[in-house]
Amino acid sequence: MPTATAKKPRVKKPRAKAPTKRNGFWRTAANSDRHELYELAVQEVVSECDFIDKTWRTLRGRLASTLREDFCGTAHASTEWARRRATNTAIGVDLDRSVIHWGEAHHRAHLPESISSRVTILEADVLAVETPAIETIVAMNFSYFIFKERAMLVRYFKRVYESLANDGLFFCDAYGGSEAHSEQEEERHLDGFTYVWDQNQYNPITGDVVNHIHFRFPDGSEMKRAFTYKWRLYSLPEIQDALREAGFARSTIYWEGTDKNGGGNGVFRASTRGEPCAGWIAYIVAEKQSSAKSARSKVLNGKARGGTRKR
Repeated sequence: MPTATAKKPRVKKPRAKAPTKRNGFWRTAANSDRHELYELAVQEVVSECDFIDKTWRTLRGRLASTLREDFCGTAHASTEWARRRATNTAIGVDLDRSVIHWGEAHHRAHLPESISSRVTILEADVLAVETPAIETIVAMNFSYFIFKERAMLVRYFKRVYESLANDGLFFCDAYGGSEAHSEQEEERHLDGFTYVWDQNQYNPITGDVVNHIHFRFPDGSEMKRAFTYKWRLYSLPEIQDALREAGFARSTIYWEGTDKNGGGNGVFRASTRGEPCAGWIAYIVAEKQSSAKSARSKVLNGKARGGTRKR
């Protein structure tokens, strides 16, 4: 079954900057690159890797050095992982050759050999890829929602389980909330362009969703349907049940706290209770083996208050 990645829809918090010129020109649909806009609007790879480091310290009392990024796209996270420590190595896995080549040209080609040599990109199916035992595997920005059949989701999680080192951790995320089941558009005004998250279709019988990302520009031009995602919108209990069936010893939900305006503050803490807000994003961390340290950790009893989250 094809498992090419859809580009990831987690969104940065809005920036207050006025529009600026790019290479001497105002941004328009004609002179803009969809992958660049995506990374500017959506990805926060530094914060993502910080969260991985923090979680490893909490659950295992050390830092990990090996990471595999499934559905890696441009492999921006893999590049950041290799960049942050000389001992770190990363493997990115994706089926979309054109996106892999874009990441090579725009990220890894500009790195010193000492860093780029520690990043390996595989054009492969995440359901079949063979890699050495990995400490950390990530499937971020809801990319695994592409597996609409529960059996396929469990199959993917089993492949992840088999690929992890004995004390390895699997990181993924999910979104939801009452607005996640609505057909609506949501705009974010960024630096010289507007990001549009378009929840175009939702089928409550199957849980199927069709979401688009559009980019709009000050001159009135638009990059329509720059990215499209055809997913099943899984709930957190469904995901945890599938992880358990795949063999994981435990999984923990990390719920985002609330800022003074009622939105997400970017701080994720382990919790067994979240609020029924209009929109939320959460991390799920699955452990191949539970450790005594993580079992005793008081953080698992933490409470986090959730406000409206944006994708």
